[in-house]
Amino acid sequence: QAQLVESGGGWVQPGGSLRPSCAASGSRFASYDMSWSRQAPGKEREFVARIGSSGGSTNYADSVKGRFTISRDNAMNMVYLQMNSLKPEDTAMYYCNAIKSPFTYRGRGTQVTVSS
Repeated sequence: QAQLVESGGGWVQPGGSLRPSCAASGSRFASYDMSWSRQAPGKEREFVARIGSSGGSTNYADSVKGRFTISRDNAMNMVYLQMNSLKPEDTAMYYCNAIKSPFTYRGRGTQVTVSS
């Protein structure tokens, strides 16, 4: 079972950057696909980005493509989300997820707020 702790959220002005990170504990981190999802107040949780277990494949929601980059360090059991050109509509709680079908494990999230 994977345990996940997110950090690195915060407040930033539109156009700025943040790099949330996710620390994973538990065995066999490198066997999990990892993803980020987000949930804004009053909205459903939505997919943001996913990376394969080896880091060789990634995919992104259309709303963040070209602005966000997901990466992982299997030696350190870490996952990152580099977020550039942030917009107010990116404001949400961001969650890290570890996926190994049929299971998905989720952290408690880190808040990202984009406003002037």
